[in-house]
Amino acid sequence: MKLHAERIEGTNAIARHGMDGVLVNGTQFTTSVVVPWTGLVSVWNVARFADLTADHFSALAQHEPELVLFGSGEKLRFPPTSLLRPLIERSIGFETMETAAACRTYNVLLSEGRNAVAGLLFDTSNRAF
Repeated sequence: MKLHAERIEGTNAIARHGMDGVLVNGTQFTTSVVVPWTGLVSVWNVARFADLTADHFSALAQHEPELVLFGSGEKLRFPPTSLLRPLIERSIGFETMETAAACRTYNVLLSEGRNAVAGLLFDTSNRAF
C-alpha cells in the first residue's frame, strides 16, 4: 500500500509498505526494521516473532521515544510482558498491531510531530523465494 503522510522535514515517513517490506526515504527494507521518527533507519536483527528478546525492545528504547509501535507481522501477536521490561522501566508507551497497521499509525503520529519509533517485524521464515 502506498502512503502519503504529511511529512515534517528531517523525519522518516514510511512511503510504502507490504508483506515484502517497507520503503522509507527512498530505501527499500525487506527484513525487520526500526524506523525512528528522526535519525537512521536500521535493520532490526529479528527474523521471527519467536526470536524476540528483551534486547530487541531495549534497542527501540535507545531512541528515547514517547511511544513504540510494534508491528507483529501479518497477524496480531503480543510479546510477553517480560520482553517489554526495557520500555516499562523507561515509562515508554507501547502499542502492538499487525505490521501494516503499525506503518499507517506511525505515519499519523509522525504527521502530528510525535516522537515515535516503529519496530516492524517481517517474518521471513515462511517466505518462498
